[in-house]
Formats: sequence, structure tokens, C-alpha cells
Amino acid sequence: MTNVCYILHYAPDNASLGVRLALEELRLNYRAALVDRRLQAQRSPDYLDLNPNGLIPVLETPQGPIFETAAILLWLADQHGGLAPAANAVNRAELLKWLFFLSNTLHPALRTLFYPEKYIGPNPDHQLLLQNHARADILRHLGTLDAHWRQTDVPLLLNLYLAPMLRWIQLYPAASDKTWFDLSSLPALHRMAERLETRKSVVTAQTAEGLGHRPFTAPRAPCPPEGSAT
Repeated sequence: MTNVCYILHYAPDNASLGVRLALEELRLNYRAALVDRRLQAQRSPDYLDLNPNGLIPVLETPQGPIFETAAILLWLADQHGGLAPAANAVNRAELLKWLFFLSNTLHPALRTLFYPEKYIGPNPDHQLLLQNHARADILRHLGTLDAHWRQTDVPLLLNLYLAPMLRWIQLYPAASDKTWFDLSSLPALHRMAERLETRKSVVTAQTAEGLGHRPFTAPRAPCPPEGSAT
């Protein structure tokens, strides 16, 4: 399967970033296919055939298209090894619980922060209340993660998923106050992000998606060569 050319349907600085990093880490043959959010391409009939939820990313594989970031990452790890414990490894359960914590707990909290109107409607006051609640949840979840990251050697797969989320927390929503979050207050996560920035996979993604020199520890708004992050 190492000769397969995967197709990653992506948008710059979206959830597809973690999948791109995994593909690069595994040195797999893949083609990045832009989903142009400015044109609402994720709502097109062709894209909905791949992911009926209209969300990014999708990875096309010989077994069919896969959506959901955590599912794609886990599938790649299981198919190619190297990113996470194997299915029969003694620490497999440890991987799964934290992967699904990222997917089912932290990531949805970020979506609530970034898109409050999708959850509570158009009233700005209601949106602000929801965002304040989301910020408190995010800080609590990150504290839990930082404590765990200090105690053990975390599989690379988890870092590839978490680091982009740390980036987004510092950047989005673009016009909102960012003083509530300081990555340096989470020393284990900060060290992880610093180490990840030195990896070749991240350097490649910086160019491909216009992420800047320190995309996780000192992020700036992306300037991608194609497409739009919003």
C-alpha cells in the first residue's frame, strides 16, 4: 500500500492540517486537492458524495473516502505504523482514550468558540455567553492534557492532532480578545509544540499552507498560496 497515491481534500489551516502532517511524517504519496471555502466547495454535490456532512477533511483511499480527522489519523497509523501503538499493543487503550478526548471533547469546544452562531443563533449577547463558557471549557481541557503530557511520552499521532488546535486557539476568531489564552502557561504542551515545529513535516506544511515560521508557538494569520482558511 505504500505505493498508493492518496488524495487529501483540504483547506488551508483547517482540520486537514493534522492529516497533512501525518501523511508527511509517514512519507506517503498523496495529492492535496483544495476545497475552496470561499466558493462553499464543501457543500458541492461532488464533495458531499465524499463526506455527506460537508466538513473538511476527506482522505480518498483504496478502501474508499474517509472523513473525521481522528478516524483518518487512526487509519493511517494502523495502515502504515510509526505514529501510534499498534492495535494489539499494551498501550493502545491509552492512545485511544486521548485521541477520542481530542476529537470528542476539545475539538467540539473549539468549534463552539469559533462558530457560536451555529449553536445558539444570531443574538450577539447569547453568542458571547456561549463563547465565554467555551473558553472556560477549553482551558480546563488543556490543563488536563498538559498534566498528562508531563507524565508520559505521548504518541506522535496525538501531537499532530493537538498542535493545530493550539494554533487555532491563538488565532481565531480573528477579531476577538486573545488575552484569555497563553500557551506558555501550559509548559508540557508548549514544549511539545516547539519540538514539533522543528520537524520536516511541519516545515513542508508551512510552505504548502502559508502558516509562517512558528505556526504553533507564535502563529500568525495564514497566507496560503491557494484557497482560504475561512
